[in-house]
Amino acid sequence: MVEIDLLGEVSARVGGHNVELGPARQRCVLAALAVDVNRTVSVTQLTERVWGDEPPARARATLHSYLSRLRQAGIELVTRPTGYALVAEESSVDLLRFRKLLRENNLGDAIALWRGEPLTGIAGEWAELTRERLHEERDAAELDLIDARLDLGQGPELLASITAHATDKPLDQRVAAQHMRALAQSGRVSEALDQFHAMRTRLRDAGTEPGPELRRLHEKLLLSDQDTAVPRQLPSAPPQFVGRQEDLAALDTAMRTGVAAIAGAGGIGKTWLALHWAHRDLHRFPDGQLFVDLRGFSPDERPMEPAVAIRGFLHALGLDASRIPADPQASAALFRSLVAGKRLLVVIDNAVDAAQVAPMLPGGDTCKVLVTSRNHLPGSISPVGLDVLADRDSCTLLATRIGAARLTAEPLAVARLIDLCGGLPLALSIVGARVLTEPDLSLAAIARQLEELGLGALDADPSVSVPVVLSWSYRALTSKQKTLFALLGIAPGEDIDLSAATSLAGMSTQDTQATLRALEQASLISITPGFRAKMHDLVRAYAAERAKHVDSDEALHRLVDHHVHTAHANDRVIDPHRPLITLGPAITETTPAIDKASALAWFDAERGTRKAVQQAAAAHGWNDAVVLLARVSHAYHQHRGHLDDELTMWQTAIDAADDLQDRVVAHRIMGSSLGQVQRYDEALHHLDEALALAEQVGEALPLADAHGTLAWLWVTRADHQRAFEHARASLPHYQQTGNQMLIALAHNNIGYCAAEIGDTVQGREHATKALALLHELGDRQGEAAAVSTLARIEHQVGNHAEAITLYERAIGLYRAENDDYTTAKILIALGHPHLALGHRDQTVRLWQEALRMLEQQGREDEADRVRKQLAEITPGG
Repeated sequence: MVEIDLLGEVSARVGGHNVELGPARQRCVLAALAVDVNRTVSVTQLTERVWGDEPPARARATLHSYLSRLRQAGIELVTRPTGYALVAEESSVDLLRFRKLLRENNLGDAIALWRGEPLTGIAGEWAELTRERLHEERDAAELDLIDARLDLGQGPELLASITAHATDKPLDQRVAAQHMRALAQSGRVSEALDQFHAMRTRLRDAGTEPGPELRRLHEKLLLSDQDTAVPRQLPSAPPQFVGRQEDLAALDTAMRTGVAAIAGAGGIGKTWLALHWAHRDLHRFPDGQLFVDLRGFSPDERPMEPAVAIRGFLHALGLDASRIPADPQASAALFRSLVAGKRLLVVIDNAVDAAQVAPMLPGGDTCKVLVTSRNHLPGSISPVGLDVLADRDSCTLLATRIGAARLTAEPLAVARLIDLCGGLPLALSIVGARVLTEPDLSLAAIARQLEELGLGALDADPSVSVPVVLSWSYRALTSKQKTLFALLGIAPGEDIDLSAATSLAGMSTQDTQATLRALEQASLISITPGFRAKMHDLVRAYAAERAKHVDSDEALHRLVDHHVHTAHANDRVIDPHRPLITLGPAITETTPAIDKASALAWFDAERGTRKAVQQAAAAHGWNDAVVLLARVSHAYHQHRGHLDDELTMWQTAIDAADDLQDRVVAHRIMGSSLGQVQRYDEALHHLDEALALAEQVGEALPLADAHGTLAWLWVTRADHQRAFEHARASLPHYQQTGNQMLIALAHNNIGYCAAEIGDTVQGREHATKALALLHELGDRQGEAAAVSTLARIEHQVGNHAEAITLYERAIGLYRAENDDYTTAKILIALGHPHLALGHRDQTVRLWQEALRMLEQQGREDEADRVRKQLAEITPGG
């Protein structure tokens, strides 16, 4: 039987053996006939496909020679009156199998047939045109597959890859719609709406408008913006899950209690069992699934704090950063409130102990929680102990990797391999992958190799068996593969994307991608959507040992540099008005995101990794990079409300900073962040230190920022006199910088503080200057703040009608920016001038609307104050 591959390098097999196809044009003859298998291709058409419009004089004779050689290789070619035909089953040509699978809507299997650039190895106009058409077919298939997976709610899993696709195709409306859907399914509706506005701007610049489908999606998202999102955070189901029927039954029983924990050694298959059960029972949880890896046993990271995991859950449920309380207990309470009564599944992977899990447990009996841990968790959590695979299941797992025929041929050797792997799925998978790379080596010989490395039978201790199996698999890698495998073992963070791995390896992107695929084939890493490489922690520990034999410091320095420059580029996209941070040249090329939503998605994907990279930089004494990583993450942390990450990274920066200006910045932002979480005494200590250091530096911007941040802190403490003094002190320093945005915001701060201490004349003067500057600069958020300040001043001096007009203008601006947090505050403020004019019913309506928003945002203290205000003006209240 003949098999012909066109979706990659042009190749052929006859009877299972590769055929030598000769020179490029002879390969082109085969391809030109294979695309029309069993159909006549005329001599003229065949000649044009091979040589183009101007064939050589002896083209027909050469064509006959090529056809003769292909026949001699075992490929059936028949001569017909008008030309030639390749006779074969249609299923023998991968291109035709691809198209058949597409017609059957089997999109995943169809795309899996592609092995690289189609028609590799042949050139010419026909080949190029055919390649283009094939790429269009594949692109359409991939888009159809993404749509199908989005219909199943898999947006969170797809988001990283869709974001990259949207970056590559900035004017493709179908891709933009998929990006918006994935963002919305990830609980980030406001960013999906931002993505629509960015797309509309690009289309208008190109002379067109969004199409009807994109507009309908935008309208649908606008209507759903106030609803809680349905999270779909589960990773994909394990593709080669086998056996475990008794364990599944035990898990079914345990889950009836509401909370169950699978306990067992590393590499024994706990996460696989949890994900298999979750996907099998997905229909029971229509309100969504949450997933978090607490990294309890990672060799190079601290376990995740419960508060961090809960904030991630709240984001997935659709809450913006402004709606999530800073206090861990308050955020946990908000999480319980949001999921109360919902049929929701929470999967908590790699927990250290019950104390780490307890804050994440929802109340009520409708939500279910499934935990995995290497430790038995006491208390109210129902345990499911996991042991090694039974021999029968181990044999099935091996068969899925190497084929049943290979197992049947050597039953004794199979039994020996299973004994040597001790029933550990991780060890069996690695052995299976290695067997595939050694088709000429018997299973008995492979078993002997493992024994020679010191692996004893029935050694089910992963700390013994897994390293031995890894050592055996490692020996089969190429030099390039060994180096990257070792470097991945010391790469900070849970996983790594392709561009970062390219910097780590110091290779081209193409070589890095190919090497990662080879490691995946060997079951040494897994590659998740978005092309992020991840290692089991037992494999990582082994790889890290191998890194002692490569130049790991230089590689790690390239990786740190990659994160600094990529984060800096994306930070500029998120907040282009921030003062520019000067960096040296990047060691490797970086590509910034095309828009704010894409930049935020990159930061989201690298969130845990970025902290680990900063810790690695600190451990190596690369202090400039330590501070820079904190600085370029600041706008993202503020936007997302990740104040726990902000405090951690700035404390690391303070410990590392040896430059005076770096210390000013580190103490100032640390003080600001501590103020945001209401740790005021600590905040004041850091801000006073920042001001003292800024005075030593003697430059305008550090002094201005130090005074400006102190003004903000004193406003939060309601000491407006001190706030006014610092706001006024900041202005001349900001004016020296020449930055009009910062000057405008300083004017607004002075105006607000002046009004609060009763100097409404000076307050109006400065707020008016701020408004004019901010309007000219196009900063709608800043403009809204200045209008709000002027409205407050008009209300203070008794111009209530003018105050109402200004507050309504501010609300319009805040709503246009999707800023629900501040909108709620301004609705409350708008009620006061209405009340002063006797408009009690209007005040009640405004405060009730604000109260609903505060309750949705979990701002209970502010909600209580509004309830009291309503009670005071409502008859009988």
